[in-house]
Amino acid sequence: MDEKWQKSFPVSWDQFHRDARALAWRLSAAGPFHAVVAVTRGGLVPAAVVARELGIRVIESVCVASYEYDKQGEIQVLKPISEAIAKKDGGKGVLIVDDLVDTGATARVVREMLPKAHFATVYAKPAGRPLVDTFITEVSQDTWIYLPWDMHLTFAPPIGDKATA
Repeated sequence: MDEKWQKSFPVSWDQFHRDARALAWRLSAAGPFHAVVAVTRGGLVPAAVVARELGIRVIESVCVASYEYDKQGEIQVLKPISEAIAKKDGGKGVLIVDDLVDTGATARVVREMLPKAHFATVYAKPAGRPLVDTFITEVSQDTWIYLPWDMHLTFAPPIGDKATA
């Protein structure tokens, strides 16, 4: 793993589901929203949870690639937002959902597509936090968030055990 990641923040499926529901609860006062745009791939799971909790049936995706496992690379838009949603008043009434905002590079690209949309993430880091309107948990910039779809069961050494960390 890249040396800039000093800390790890593992998230279980149960915790991610609780956090995504907490995001929906927080967003319930920010709507109404007529559509959700999931930033793939990480935004697919929280977007499904949020859409269910808020009763939103129109779900779109924008496919943006910026990471190769633990290394951030060049931003590539693999699939833009559909014209039906993108052309509707700059995104007013649209909710963009992603799993996290890190440096803000992906968020900037998506924000340009829908400047009036409400951008929400489950997790936020300080560098990207100003680009989102709503989030649940903030972690330090030097923390790598291990999301449940990236993990399997394995031994975890105690935090204080520097020899095995």
